[in-house]
Amino acid sequence: MSFLQNLAAYRLSRYFKLGFILWDLALLNLAIVLSFLLRHGNFEEIHIQERRTLFLLMNFVWLLLLLHKDSYRIIRVERIEAILMRTIRLIVVHFFLIGTFVAVLKYSQISRLGLLYFYLIFFTMLFIFRVVFMKVLKCVRTKGYNFRNVVIVGGNDTGNTISKFLSKDLTFGYHILGFFDNTNTTAAITSPFLGGFDSIEDYVLNQKVDEMYVTLHIDQIKIINQLTALCERYMIRIKFIPDFQQYTKGNKVQIAFYGNIPVLTLRKEPLESAFNRLIKKAFDFVFAFLVIVVLFPWLFVILYILIKLDSPGPVFFRQQRSGRDNQSFYCFKFRTMQVNAQSDEKQAVKGDSRVTKLGAFMRKTNIDELPQFFNVLFGNMSVVGPRPHMLKHTEQYSELINNYLVRHYAKPGITGWAQVNGFRGETKELTDMTDRVEYDIWYIENWSLLLDLKIIFRTVINVFRGEENAY
Repeated sequence: MSFLQNLAAYRLSRYFKLGFILWDLALLNLAIVLSFLLRHGNFEEIHIQERRTLFLLMNFVWLLLLLHKDSYRIIRVERIEAILMRTIRLIVVHFFLIGTFVAVLKYSQISRLGLLYFYLIFFTMLFIFRVVFMKVLKCVRTKGYNFRNVVIVGGNDTGNTISKFLSKDLTFGYHILGFFDNTNTTAAITSPFLGGFDSIEDYVLNQKVDEMYVTLHIDQIKIINQLTALCERYMIRIKFIPDFQQYTKGNKVQIAFYGNIPVLTLRKEPLESAFNRLIKKAFDFVFAFLVIVVLFPWLFVILYILIKLDSPGPVFFRQQRSGRDNQSFYCFKFRTMQVNAQSDEKQAVKGDSRVTKLGAFMRKTNIDELPQFFNVLFGNMSVVGPRPHMLKHTEQYSELINNYLVRHYAKPGITGWAQVNGFRGETKELTDMTDRVEYDIWYIENWSLLLDLKIIFRTVINVFRGEENAY
């Protein structure tokens, strides 16, 4: 009976994916109709040959993109940010291919403004559908439906970790039936103990099991091979959870394939992707350019006069800081201190006598950091990233904190994940810097454009709210 249930679920899954693709194509054609109506006000010329050809090509290209690498999937534990980024990638590739086709064939009947309307409408509908669909699925799962029954083979720390993760949120849609191991280690794992390895086959024959997670050590390869054959015989999806703690204490690793050879990387870095780097660089340039064009023509004049009246010395402060790959660069700021010989060695502390009255205000509101938007245009900084430190501090902390230099895998930023979470300003204790480094590394491992926007938004809020450690 369990075999038949699994077979039915498999077929239902196939039809579900087919329905998902057909729905996407329906949204695409609806976007075509709406954009044409918005651009032309009627449908009188919609049947022109060039347009019919283009509409057909739009459908064909989108279908290919959906089928490529299973792009139509919705992962149970996926964040909304990941869905958005995957949708953006598909839209960008589709736009590039269709735009190239129109340009090369010199289609004169195709409105460029109409294409812009189409992509704006299509993207909006796609994203809304995907988010609503995810919310509906989560709601259905909280009611006890659309669950996948899971067993875990291996009563160890890795098995316990995957059990806790899958069961911590009902909206993930996983029901942990229990675990198998030749040793009853009920004290080590939170799920029910179901028996030894020899009882697995009888159990899956009498119970509906959708997935099996294997957390056994590689030296039990004979058992692993038997489990693989068993799962394939009864159409149970088998997943292997290797114990990466043998190699690293890191929580995130990435597996790449060089041909058929799996290669384990210590941590996932989204910005190692050329596409992601291009997105971030384009955003940095546009954002920095707009800030400079909008603010500097009038704000610079005001600050120039005020800084000169406040204390003698230059308007700008230039200091060498540690950048990406630990390469030094000159970081620009509005000067907030009296000219002093300790500026390259000593951090500002609360009540620092070197800070001028105007400087205290600028540091509190982050106005002193505005010249760093020129650093962004020059390419040695980003709008968002780990804050750049003085060379002396980099040398000092890299000796005290093992993973300190990992933060230099990314370009330094004007603001960062650590800063909006309260880790900014003076580092009185070593733990202050250790915590800051951990936040910076988390940012590097979890970068997305939406995360950058979130950090910028929180930075602006903090500017008006004020920060305790900004001095």
